[in-house]
Amino acid sequence: MDTLKEKIKEMEREEIINALKECNWVMVRAAKKLGITERMIGYKIKKYGLRIKEVQWINVIQEKESSKN
Repeated sequence: MDTLKEKIKEMEREEIINALKECNWVMVRAAKKLGITERMIGYKIKKYGLRIKEVQWINVIQEKESSKN
């Protein structure tokens, strides 16, 4: 069972991924969209080990899941 802390981390990670996707991985724009600094989004990208290819793969999976519904 996920703890509240784990759920919050996953939600934060997903929000960062969504913002980066919407902003074509332009960190300044994504940070502004999220209301955080560019430095903070850089830290969070590193913290969660995000890479553009990983984000693109996650998007493919999400699109497949949403098309099933």
